[in-house]
Amino acid sequence: MADPSSYRPKPGQIPDSPGVYKFRDEHGRVIYVGKAKSLRQRLANYFQDLAGLHPRTRTMVTTAASVEWTVVSTEVEALQLEYSWIKEFDPRFNVKYRDDKSYPYLAVTLGEEFPRVQVMRGAKKKGVRYFGPYAHAWAIRETVDLLLRVFPVRTCSAGVFKRSAQIGRPCLLGYIGKCSAPCVGRVSPEEHRELAEEFCEFMAGRTGAHLRRLERGMQEAAEEMEYERAARLRDDIGALKRAMEKSAVVLADATDADLIAVAEDELEAAVQIFHVRGGRVRGQRGWVTDKVEAVTTAGLVEHALQQLYGEEQGDAVPKEVLVPALPEPVEPVAQWLTQRRGSQVSLRIPQRGDKKDLMATVARNAQQALALHKTKRASDLTTRSRALEEIAQALDLDTVPLRIECFDISHLQGEDVVASMVVFEDGLARKSEYRRFQIRGFAGQDDVRSMHEVVGRRFRRYLQEKQKSGEWVEEPAAADPAGPAAADPAADPATAADSAGHLTDEDGRPKRFAYPPQLVVVDGGAPQVAAARRAMDELGIDDVAVCGLAKRLEEVWLPGEDDPVVLPRSSEGLYLLQRVRDEAHRFAITYQRNKRGKRLKSSPLDVVPGLGDSRRQALLTHFGSLKKLRAATVEEICQVPGVGRKTAETVAAALAAAAPPAPAVNTATGEIIEDDGAPPAALSAERGQDR
Repeated sequence: MADPSSYRPKPGQIPDSPGVYKFRDEHGRVIYVGKAKSLRQRLANYFQDLAGLHPRTRTMVTTAASVEWTVVSTEVEALQLEYSWIKEFDPRFNVKYRDDKSYPYLAVTLGEEFPRVQVMRGAKKKGVRYFGPYAHAWAIRETVDLLLRVFPVRTCSAGVFKRSAQIGRPCLLGYIGKCSAPCVGRVSPEEHRELAEEFCEFMAGRTGAHLRRLERGMQEAAEEMEYERAARLRDDIGALKRAMEKSAVVLADATDADLIAVAEDELEAAVQIFHVRGGRVRGQRGWVTDKVEAVTTAGLVEHALQQLYGEEQGDAVPKEVLVPALPEPVEPVAQWLTQRRGSQVSLRIPQRGDKKDLMATVARNAQQALALHKTKRASDLTTRSRALEEIAQALDLDTVPLRIECFDISHLQGEDVVASMVVFEDGLARKSEYRRFQIRGFAGQDDVRSMHEVVGRRFRRYLQEKQKSGEWVEEPAAADPAGPAAADPAADPATAADSAGHLTDEDGRPKRFAYPPQLVVVDGGAPQVAAARRAMDELGIDDVAVCGLAKRLEEVWLPGEDDPVVLPRSSEGLYLLQRVRDEAHRFAITYQRNKRGKRLKSSPLDVVPGLGDSRRQALLTHFGSLKKLRAATVEEICQVPGVGRKTAETVAAALAAAAPPAPAVNTATGEIIEDDGAPPAALSAERGQDR
């Protein structure tokens, strides 16, 4: 526990101006980000007598080891910088809303030549118009299916669209009238874009004009005795009305607003948002958070606004935002929302009428969400704390292991050797910090030497990060006693490699192993534990505990101990260790299978010069399998369309030079799997033999 007076700035150092501040722990990790109208007054509140601080604030300042700040010109700039830093550093003591799902949106890709209507999740993309979010994807598909009668916009993927254009025939939707079939030229790009824009206008709430236009067309068709066209328009009107009925009218027409309600107690808070567009509820979403800092309802509202609109622009920010309490002060937040939208945004508390009634409905949803969350999580919070305490007692640790890292080795008979590192913080998986490793050279011949190599690499990088202050320096191959090894950049989807071979983020900043765990868990018994301990001792790491969990009897092994620690089967600590071990095993197995699948897909035809994908596929299609192609003569190969004699001779020579692969054996049944073109999935019975 740190003493806040040890890092308290000297009098007069803190400026009396707006800004954003960061508290860091002893490892340099940002643990809290805040903003202030006056940095001097705000930071002075943290360095008062500890007995006068809120318990959560007291925990934060005693965990921190330093504080720093950045001065800005206005409170709006402070709000923007605070949001950016919270997204960048993910501080553990800031309020973070945990959304329990990824909400689907109805998206129209207006940036494409032929816009497409589809369901999208995740980060929003440029050139795409979004509607929602919706509670369920099936609700979007039902609405789209009704609207395609009136607005037959393309919904197919790029591959289907390209294929239909090549063969000159539309897909099924084109034949049944639910797509205008731009792939075969039934409509021009301009006409199709006009349909897409009309679809967007209808979804945005401007429904009256479309209904009136269709009704006039139906009447004109009836007067001209074109009864089939009139019936078609009548059905279109019915489809539009059914689509409109799926969204209840709650406010006056043309009202665009978001309503935010908060339900809270001493420890947690739930936030519910209703998205109203054109007077109709177009979407609903909710978040739940632990109140890890002392925060009021107004503060929770401000954090919700930051998360909701921090990456939104234009019409995605509504004209009106209704909240249960106004942030303090409200002017910077309202000005920030106005900048995000590009026009005036009203941020207020509803006082009367339909909006107040709807806000009460949103508040009831928030109360129900909090009650449901507490029902599911109440035992989890207690269980996680108990599990960490049991682990600390069983392993004789000074403190509970808030950060646990687990390593596992996976291979198939010594080939495609890989390792995984998973991270659990406060008893929960932190998947953004998972890592995967390739193991090359003689280290892959046994699990013990592989474990020594991987643990050594992980903590060698920790020391590099600590010494270089964030500059990434790859360890030379000769310096690694276990042989050449480097973390596989392609193994981690969040990791890339720059031209120098350094591991970097998507924005070019180095990935870091700078945060050490309190406990390292290895998948295995005494030999693996000894290898991990030896790797850390060689690097001078003596403040990290090590244990191993053996699968056979679920025994916990400690370095240098002849007998294992046996935890009761009902122990929450043992259950947590099993979860950590199983997650590391799953992560390693997935990576190893991916590598093995890529290797099995290789073919002698891949290295034949001048043989492209088309002719390679033609050869396999003609003969049915690589085995039959290998047995064919040059004259038989020449019979394949597009393959001349010279190419046939090259193919025959390449297949003759390549040694026939040994037959694969299904270890579960003992059967030999013939080389008959079966996909690599046929080897899935080896699931239990991956290690």
